[in-house]
Amino acid sequence: MTTIAIPPAVRTRLQHALERAGSPVDLEEALAVLDGLNGAPQKGAAADPGVWPRMIAPEPDVELVEALIETRAALAAAVPTDPPFSQRVGVLRAELTQMGLDGFVIPHGDQHQSEFIPAASQRLAWLTGFTGSAGVAVVLQDQAAIFVDGRYTLQVRDQVDTSVFEALHLTETPPAEWIRKNLPAGTPLGLDPWLHSAEAVERFQSAAEEAGGWLVLAEANPVDAVWEDQPAAPLAPVLPHPLEYAGESAEAKRQRLAQELTDDGVAAAVLSQPDSVAWLLNIRGGDVAHAPLPLSFGILYSDGRVGLFCDPRKLLPETLVHLGNGVSVESPLALGKALDELGKARAAVLADRTSTPAWILSRLTEAGAEHRQGADPCVAPRAAKNETELQGARAAHARDAVGMTRFLAWIDRHGPSGEIGEIQAAEQLTAFRRELDGFRDESFPTISGFGPNGAIVHYRATPETERTLEPGSFYLCDSGGQYPDGTTDITRTVAIGEATPEMKRAFTRVLQGHIGLATARFPSGTTGAQLDALARLPLWQEGMDFDHGTGHGVGSYLGVHEGPQRIAKTGTTALVPGMIVSNEPGFYEAGEFGIRTENLLAVRECANQPEGGKTFLEFEILTFAPIDRKAINPDLLSEKEREWLNAYHAKVRELVISGADEETRQWVEQATAPI
Repeated sequence: MTTIAIPPAVRTRLQHALERAGSPVDLEEALAVLDGLNGAPQKGAAADPGVWPRMIAPEPDVELVEALIETRAALAAAVPTDPPFSQRVGVLRAELTQMGLDGFVIPHGDQHQSEFIPAASQRLAWLTGFTGSAGVAVVLQDQAAIFVDGRYTLQVRDQVDTSVFEALHLTETPPAEWIRKNLPAGTPLGLDPWLHSAEAVERFQSAAEEAGGWLVLAEANPVDAVWEDQPAAPLAPVLPHPLEYAGESAEAKRQRLAQELTDDGVAAAVLSQPDSVAWLLNIRGGDVAHAPLPLSFGILYSDGRVGLFCDPRKLLPETLVHLGNGVSVESPLALGKALDELGKARAAVLADRTSTPAWILSRLTEAGAEHRQGADPCVAPRAAKNETELQGARAAHARDAVGMTRFLAWIDRHGPSGEIGEIQAAEQLTAFRRELDGFRDESFPTISGFGPNGAIVHYRATPETERTLEPGSFYLCDSGGQYPDGTTDITRTVAIGEATPEMKRAFTRVLQGHIGLATARFPSGTTGAQLDALARLPLWQEGMDFDHGTGHGVGSYLGVHEGPQRIAKTGTTALVPGMIVSNEPGFYEAGEFGIRTENLLAVRECANQPEGGKTFLEFEILTFAPIDRKAINPDLLSEKEREWLNAYHAKVRELVISGADEETRQWVEQATAPI
C-alpha cells in the first residue's frame, strides 16, 4: 500500500460514499483496490470509470464513482522517495549483508516468467535503469554485471552506469558462466525462486558450486525490501473474452485438454503462464502493459475442472458467471495448499521445467507429487489458431492497415521538413490507431528510430536520445496494436528524402529476404530453423546478417510474442496450420541506420498438393501496408520478386482505399504503383 497519506477530506468523502452506496467493501479494502488499480497500466477496463468502480460496488452511484476517481488520483500523486541510481546498488548490498548473502541474481521477470511485467516487478529497471524486455543483473559485494541480448547491446550502455555494472552479452557470456568465475569461494549466492524456472535454478546452482560457493533460494526478495516506493501488485478488472472472438468455448477447451491429460496418465497440469490461463478460460485482463493478461496461475485437472488462482477482487460479477461451476476461484496464496493436495495424493503432475517457477516445482516435489516434465498443454493448441481466430486476425490487420498507411503517408509528407522527432512520430501513429474500431492498446512500445537510432534493434526514444527526422537516412518504425479480434505487429523502414545507392542496396537485400520467406513452400514437419536461412540468404551473399531471430509467434488478442513456434536458428518446433509468425529480416549499420521489413504470416496448407507425397504448407500474408518503393533498387530484384511486390501492393490498395481518407487514398495510389 502506498505510504503517502491521502488528504483527510478525500478519505472522509470516500467513506461516506461507500456507506451511502452500500458497498460490500470497507474503506481500507477500497483503498487497497484503488492502489492495485494504480499499479496496473492505465488503459482498458482499468481506466474506464464505467468498469473498474464495479470492483468495489456492483452498482456504484455517481457520488461513489466521483469519490473513487478523486481518491485514485490522490493515491497516484505520491512523490517517489527512492535513492538515485548511483546509490541503489549500495543499498541493496547492505540488505544482502543483513540476509547473509554475498550476491543476488535480479532478472527482468515476474512470477510468470513473462516478457511484459507489471510495474511492481520492474526490479531490474529500478536497480539499474535498464528498460529492455530481457536482461539479468548479478550483484556481488565487490562487483556487478548486467547481461542483455543482441537487441540491447547499445541501449544498455546508454541507460546503465557501466562504472557500476559491467555490460555483457547474454549468450556470449551467460550469467552462470560469469558467476562461476567471479563468485568468491565460500560465499552464498541468492535468488528469488519465483522469478526463475527450475531449469535456470539448476544452472545457477551448478555455477555457484563450481565457484566454491552455494545457492540460496531466498524466502524474500531483497530488492523489494529496499524499494520503498514499489508499486502495488496490479488489480485490473478481468472480463470474459466473447465466443465470437475465441471460436471455442472455455468448457470445450477444458474438456479437450483434460482428455489429453487422462490419456497420458496425468492427474493435473500446472499453468504458470497467464496467457495460457487467459486462452483456456476465455478471459482477458489488464495487469500488464501491451498484453491483455490477468496475472494468475491455474491448475487443469484431468476431469476438466480448473483451479484459478487469481485475486478475486479482479473478477467482476459477469466474469464469475462466465467461468461457471467448473472453475474454482481462489487467492494466489492458496496455490501452495493446492499443490500440497496433489502431493498427498501422489498425483502425476505435468509442469514445464523451462517455464514454471522453481518455487512451484519444489513445493510439488516436497509434497510428494510425481513431476511429469512436459510442455504446458495450452501452448500448442493456443498457437494453432482456429478459423474464428484467423478470421479475426485478418479483420484486425485490415483495419490496422488503414492506420499504418495513413501514418506512412503522414511521414512521407512531414518527415523531410526537419520538424518531426521520433517521439512525435510514434505518438502520431498511436493517434491514428486510436481512431480504428476496436483498438485497445499498442501490442508493444513503438520502436521509432531515425538514422543511427534505427540501428538499435529495440530502441526506445526518450527526450535525451531522440533524433529529428531529416533527409539523408532511414526512419524505422516497429509497432503493433491490440484488438479484441487480433494482435498486429508491423515494421516499415522509409527513406527520408532520397536514398543513397548503398541504402537502396541494403534495403533491397532485406526485402529479398522477406520475399524469400513469404513465398516459401515446405513439407509438413518443417521447423523454423530450417526456414530461417531463406530470409538471410540475400544478405549473406553480400556479407551481411542480423543478430536476432527472423520471426516469432503472435497471439490472438494475447501476447505479441508467443511460442512455441519461431523462425530462427533455434526454432525447433514444426510449423502447423493456424500458427501466426512474423517475417522480419533486417540489417543494421551501427552509427548509420537500421532496416527491417516485417509482416505477419499465417501457416496454411498449400492449395495444390503434390500427388502421393507429404502435405505441403505455405504462408498467408496477414499484414498489408506499403513498402517504400523509393528505397528499392529495382535492378536487384528478379522478375518473380517484382511480381510479388506488385501483387502485394495491389492487395494493399484494395484493403486501404475503401477505409482511408481522400489524402491517404491519393498517396497510396502512388506509393503502391507497380515497378
